[in-house]
Amino acid sequence: MNRDSAQVVVRPAAVKDWRAVLKQAMRAHQADDPDHAEQLYREVLDLRVAQPDALHYLGVLCHQGGRSDEGVELIRTALQVTPKHPDAHNNLGNIHKECGRLREAEACYRKALEHGPQHYNALSNLAVVLEAQERPQEAFEAYEKLLQQAPDFAQGHYLLGLFLRNHAQGLEHIEQSVACFREAYALEPRFVQALEALSVSLYVLGRSDEAVQVYRDWMAREPDNPIPRHMLAACGGADAPVRAGDAYVRDIFDRFADSFDEQLLQNLDYRAPQVLAGVLNAVLPAPAAALDVLDAGCGTGLCAPLLRPHARQLAGVDLSGGMVEKARQRGGYDALDVAELTAYLQEQPDAWDVVLSADTLVYFGELGPVLAAAHAALRPGGWLVFSLEAKEGEEDRVELTASGRYRHSRIHALRALERAGFGDIRIDEDSLRKEFGQPVRSWVVRARCVDAATAAAERLPA
Repeated sequence: MNRDSAQVVVRPAAVKDWRAVLKQAMRAHQADDPDHAEQLYREVLDLRVAQPDALHYLGVLCHQGGRSDEGVELIRTALQVTPKHPDAHNNLGNIHKECGRLREAEACYRKALEHGPQHYNALSNLAVVLEAQERPQEAFEAYEKLLQQAPDFAQGHYLLGLFLRNHAQGLEHIEQSVACFREAYALEPRFVQALEALSVSLYVLGRSDEAVQVYRDWMAREPDNPIPRHMLAACGGADAPVRAGDAYVRDIFDRFADSFDEQLLQNLDYRAPQVLAGVLNAVLPAPAAALDVLDAGCGTGLCAPLLRPHARQLAGVDLSGGMVEKARQRGGYDALDVAELTAYLQEQPDAWDVVLSADTLVYFGELGPVLAAAHAALRPGGWLVFSLEAKEGEEDRVELTASGRYRHSRIHALRALERAGFGDIRIDEDSLRKEFGQPVRSWVVRARCVDAATAAAERLPA
């Protein structure tokens, strides 16, 4: 054959294996590389239209990135292809739960259990949303069923312990929580949340020596861990610091970032964002998106939708990067920063018309420095609104409690505000949440940034 007349054979390009691409996407997802993971999931869907695992995991990824509605639609599409997939039903329930749609979440978890009766995560999630809907008997039955089916599931024992303590109607329920936390830790020795919960229950029962010993043993194993160091002081085993250390606060809230809203749902009467927003609404003009507002200790962003109508600019700051990431996913803020609150405020002179702080100053003992920083950060006439846990008595007192949070007397808060230069001060008692089944007494505080002469005049006796 003549070389010039030889035919050139063109071979088709090799088609990518969608299964291999899906594995790469899942690895990128697990490695916290969301952009690459999304690109690969969508590549799978180009190669294999409506591939249900890619739809399912892409839906989870979208929710984690703050695109919850898109995530819901993707998982629903996956379930049209594989309607009996318990993991997909469970994850769809998780999105609804984290968006506050508890009835929809409950329906998803029940679907997951219909198609996967041994799906322990779905059963524990069902218990949580039943509890959040104030259906404690059904929640208790779900926890009991979970532990009957999975007696070695450490998380189940821990969640039942929290449930018993949160809804305690007597000391016997606290005693039962102790047994649950001990079992959780015995099953999973790295489960340090169970140790912390165990010590708190022991302290509530008056067994402070046992609580102190739990923290000392923990410190002996992990001498650099700030959590047992702080909690040892909270139980009276060491001198109390003037405020909770940065490392302690950061570690606690980074660790709980993924379940923080869920924990608040379990504290069925948690009302701090709504109550503080109501105090603001009473002193501010009608919402006109005209103010610069700071959510000081923003956490996962629960206050954002309540503050947004007033805000030209809404910023959030928190010491926990994990919490700030959750707030970023929730949306509503113009800016979010990870920083220690006092230092952040000191670097923001005359920057804000409103500073709101829900359940953040409970991690400060002496309030003077942070309130002085807040005064400097507010513009003249600006408002500071915050909550504290209340300590009884007429003395100027601060107390670190077994929860790791501080309680302040009314006179301590009042004097610290006056020294900082605030006027138009109002401190009301309320209950913003429950602990151990009982309402926690709280102070709801409102104060205005005024000039020195006005503040002094307001302190003069009538």
